[in-house]
Amino acid sequence: MKLRTRLRLWLRRTITYKWARRIVVAVIGGSVVLIGIAMIVLPGPAIVVIPLGLGILGLEFAFARVWLRKLRATATSVVNRVRGRRTTDPPPPPG
Repeated sequence: MKLRTRLRLWLRRTITYKWARRIVVAVIGGSVVLIGIAMIVLPGPAIVVIPLGLGILGLEFAFARVWLRKLRATATSVVNRVRGRRTTDPPPPPG
């Protein structure tokens, strides 16, 4: 049997819809994140593009969901500090 035929048969058995979807999500999401990282130096809305890429990656990968959650918490904290709001309750007075 030719190598080409064996490869085709192996791909049909191995590559399922689930794997194809993961590959497509990884390529698209990774590309968007890399473009966002490039936009940190180049002109562009990196603050919008990087979370968008993490959201795309988060469709299939748990690590991206965790990073997106941390990014969201950090952004909320920064916004609250800028607005002058406290993020946590103040400590009780001494004594």
